[in-house]
Amino acid sequence: MASIYTNIGRGDIAYAAWTKLEKIVFRFAFVFIVLMVFPLRWEWYDDLFSSSSVYAFLNTLAGGSRFNLLIQIPTESGRWGIASYASWGLTTLAALLLATIWTIIARKSAGRIYHVLYYWLRVLVRYRLAIGLIAFGFIKFFPMQMPFPSVANLNTELGNYAPYKLYWQAVGLSFRYEIFLGFLEIAIGVLFFFRATTAFAAIATVGVLFNIAHANLAYDGAVHNYASYFVLLSLFLLVSYIPNLWRLFLSGQTVQPTYYHPRINNKWVKIVYASGKFVVIFVFVLVYGYYAYDLIYNKGKRKEPVIPGLPQAAGYYEVKTFVLNGDTLQYSPNDSVRWHEAIFERYSTFSYKVNKDLYIDITNGGAQTGDLIKNYEFTGRAGGYSYFYYEIDSAENLLYLVEKNQLFYPRGYNRRFNRQNEADLKELYGTSVGDDIQILRWLYDRPDDDKIVLSGIDLNKDTIAVVLERKHQHYAVGEGWYSKSKKYTYK
Repeated sequence: MASIYTNIGRGDIAYAAWTKLEKIVFRFAFVFIVLMVFPLRWEWYDDLFSSSSVYAFLNTLAGGSRFNLLIQIPTESGRWGIASYASWGLTTLAALLLATIWTIIARKSAGRIYHVLYYWLRVLVRYRLAIGLIAFGFIKFFPMQMPFPSVANLNTELGNYAPYKLYWQAVGLSFRYEIFLGFLEIAIGVLFFFRATTAFAAIATVGVLFNIAHANLAYDGAVHNYASYFVLLSLFLLVSYIPNLWRLFLSGQTVQPTYYHPRINNKWVKIVYASGKFVVIFVFVLVYGYYAYDLIYNKGKRKEPVIPGLPQAAGYYEVKTFVLNGDTLQYSPNDSVRWHEAIFERYSTFSYKVNKDLYIDITNGGAQTGDLIKNYEFTGRAGGYSYFYYEIDSAENLLYLVEKNQLFYPRGYNRRFNRQNEADLKELYGTSVGDDIQILRWLYDRPDDDKIVLSGIDLNKDTIAVVLERKHQHYAVGEGWYSKSKKYTYK
């Protein structure tokens, strides 16, 4: 809108008149942006004010309410495609209705109020972008959003991956790239706190977040809505800069930008304003960053499990012998009972493969504290793998295990098992809770460094005895990296 420019000099500010069309467009934009930025769902406020920690409070605040007027269309496009933007369409209709009412009521409103409203709307958008991008960036800067592929994932056939899982693991192969992306998002977020760098920050956001949005559309990553949200708000901020950018870069004219902003003559008001901005930057960059680091590295809240597995047992294993209820079963690629292969991760995950249909979790797998409920390892993939969280009783040579890719745990158990990394399976074994989550107890033996013998009762109440032999493999992607936990050591 060309009319937003003002001549700011030593005298009074001259406000350019807004045309009727500009006022109508602004009213719609104002209502639409407010509906997109301010959470309208009570659940968000409940989460915010019931937060159990400073980090949880700031994380909820920075995340905002991504979908205010929520429409979920139960189709593939409703989750990954264009139909997933249906909530934006409903917001547009609501904004048109409210803007029409506003236009009828304010047909003779003064022009100056629109300059003021436009300025403060831009401030709202700038701060929303700033804290949102900073929070978005920290989960990459401390490379947690896309971990390095697990041993089980490195041994999964390409065709058993959902598209998004391939994309996320490709990024997860390079932690330096992921850290750079996180740093870039944090830096852009900081730039939004200042008027002088807003245009640069908005251009950078469009470039970076549009890439994320269309990549998630292409790979069915389901993060395209949130990434597009940042792009949309950044484009709104760029509108006022476009005429001057056009004159400068395309017309070759000399440009001296002048934009409306309220004059602050009171010294104390200036101090309060500057102090408030400093506090917000300090809280969301340093305080939030510290708590994110502490949770990821010291408390183990991440997508990967953190409790160490059997010492020096990580790797891919062939199933040399499989005895079921006293009968030795020979290997068959079509067998739905006998294990085909097994894998121990460096952390508290054991998995084995059989030839049967299993539930495929198509979520992205969020960061959790409890290893029992961390599901990133098996989301977005097929292949017949059953995943188990386990805890070790080394004195008795026992493993206590719970299948992780169950459809559901009984109500309330997810919260219970998310309070700490361990689930204390030994204490729960034989109790009603242990029966609800179906805790297994297997005896293990290690005749040599590359052989593990497991015996016990499986989920079907059958007795099993399994001999596993490790095959040392060398992957083209290298040995990999992982976010080392400061709480545990791995052998």
